[in-house]
Parts: sequence; structure tokens; C-alpha cells
Amino acid sequence: MRTSRRDLFKLGALAAASAALPSLAATAAPAPVAKAARPLKILILGGTGFTGPFQVQYALARGHQVTLFNRGKSPSPEWPGEVEQLHGDRNTGDLQALEGRKWDVCIDNPTTLPFWVRDAGQVLKDNVGHYLFISTISVYADGSKAGITEDAPLAAYKGADAMAETRESLMADIANLYGPLKALSEAEARRQFGPRTTIVRPGYIVGPRDGTDRFTYWPHRIAQGGEVLVPGDGRDPVQIIDGRDLGEWMIRLAEAGTTGTFNACGPDYALGMDAMVHGCHAVTGGPATFTHVPADFLEAQEVGLPIWVSRTHATYGGYGAVDNSRAIAAGLTFRPLATTVQDLLAWFRSLPAERQAKLEAGLSREREAELLKAWKARAA
Repeated sequence: MRTSRRDLFKLGALAAASAALPSLAATAAPAPVAKAARPLKILILGGTGFTGPFQVQYALARGHQVTLFNRGKSPSPEWPGEVEQLHGDRNTGDLQALEGRKWDVCIDNPTTLPFWVRDAGQVLKDNVGHYLFISTISVYADGSKAGITEDAPLAAYKGADAMAETRESLMADIANLYGPLKALSEAEARRQFGPRTTIVRPGYIVGPRDGTDRFTYWPHRIAQGGEVLVPGDGRDPVQIIDGRDLGEWMIRLAEAGTTGTFNACGPDYALGMDAMVHGCHAVTGGPATFTHVPADFLEAQEVGLPIWVSRTHATYGGYGAVDNSRAIAAGLTFRPLATTVQDLLAWFRSLPAERQAKLEAGLSREREAELLKAWKARAA
């Protein structure tokens, strides 16, 4: 299928060069987590999805008190400490469990709709000292050029009433609504919480617990061996961030009281497709080979691959090279790529066999073979 906004939201010395990258350092045991200078009372909206559990685990290790607010539909992990659980439903405005309570910090993970922020603000704005909102780089009006900064213009909402949008209306037109509604959610956050607001805009979040399989496709496919189709010429930039790096940084931002807007994209150096796939291969091993297939050929075949976006794409060419200097200056750090790949594969291989057999993203082996054959026939 074509590389579309829906795809992007839902989902030469190569080996030597990749082995030399700082992201491919040998995986080391995690360092002990030091206690924070001052314990905080932290409210996390969500908390049981992808990055939320990493926030909880790190916050507990740092000595903070944690309260979760969600619908209680997703099973909670076994926490390494006491976690308070409150239930409600932001879809229906049921926020009673939050009334009359005070926290130092609120981290808002799952919001895509402006009315969720408005309703939370009406209950919490006088009862929390700092509000941190997880947004997305999809808020930018123009994603075509490399070097997008936090000050770039945002996508405009063209509907009738943003506050009337629902999960159903969003999903019915996610290609046109996702970015603009996130941008308006940011604006509502600032309206409700003023200068006490932090906006964090990630790109592709990867690693253990990632149910989208967008990055998982690559180490999983490479581990299977054989001839692997690599889109483009290998030089298209890639930006990914381990969900643990994002989650833990959010807690450190809360501890420091850091406000402002940040592009939470990684790593802290230029990573290309070739370096990424050879980096995965350095972890997985096995007899894999890589064949480049040009972007124009894949576009003509209506094929897109996860994580990859051609740097020449008229709409999204800059999504692999967003400016992350402000976030790095604010303390965002990155695990080695080898660590992410190794831990991701260990987690994925712990899933039921039927889940491992059906990835949510990427090419089937049959489709990949068809494309490779067609490309070779055309190139002959």
C-alpha cells in the first residue's frame, strides 16, 4: 500500500559502519536507579499501555508516589511497589475519582481529543503543579523537510467543532484529524495549565511492549534470515525512541519541573536505513542478506514498509530527521540500539505463538519475494 498518513500514525562498509555506531555498543546490565532528591506525588492518566508502565516503574524506583487513572480495561503489570489505582472514563466525562485530590505532577499519556484535556483541566488545573502532555510530531503542518523544530507551524483543524470530535469520528478520518486534533489538544493543555505545561512530541516509539510491530518487523524479519528487502538506497534517515527512554525522561522532566515543548525523537546521531538493518543483524546474527529496492518502484507497487520514509517523500520526507536538539539539551538520553533490539526480541518471543505468527506491520514473506523478483526482472 502507499505510504500514507494512516500508515505513519497507526502503525558500502555497511556492517563495519553500523558496528561502529554508538547505538550498537554491547548491551550492559542497567545501572541502579538513584532516588530522586525530592519525592513527588505523580498522577498518570493511562499508565497501563505502552510507555506508561515504564513511567510507573521508573517513578517507583526514584521514590515517588504513583496514582493511575484509567478505565481499568487493560491488565496492570505487577508493580515493584505500591501504586494507587483510580477508575473513570474520559470518553464519558467520568472524572469523579480525581475530584478533591492534589498531586505535584500529572502525566497525560493517551489523549488524542481536545475535550479530554479540557475536562481533565477543569478538575485538575488547581490541583496539580505541573502537567506533562504526550503529543506527536504529526502535529506539524509540513513534514516534508528535514530539521523540523518545535517552533514550526502546526497542522490546522478544518472540521466544524474540535470539542465535538470523538474516538469514532477520529478513527473514521484519522488521516486528516490525528495531527490537527493533537495540536488542538496541546493548545487546550496550555489554556488549562498555562506556563506549568510540558509538551513532548515523539516520533516512532519502539521496544518491548510495542503492539504495533512497526519496528519489531525489522529485527524479527532479519532474524528469520534469507534475502531481506530494504526500501530505498539505504541512506534514508530513521528516527526511533525506545519507550523506556521516553518514559523515564518524562519522570526526570517532572522532577526538574521542566516546561516547554520538545521533539522526543532519537537517536542523538544520524541513523540511516542501512545502519538500522545492519544494526539489527549485528544482534540477531544468521545468514541474512539485504537487497535495496528503490522508493519509486515501491511507490508504483503501492507498497510501504514500517518505520521507513523516503527522504524525498513530498509529504513526510522530513519525518526521519526531526530536530531533537532541544530535548537532548533537556536531558533526553538513548539506550544503544543493540539493547533495544535484544530486549524487544526477548519480549516478542515471550508472546503466544499465534501472536508471533501474525505481525501487525510489514510484508509477508510471500509478498516480499514477489517484490524482489519483480524488481530484479525490471533491473535486469
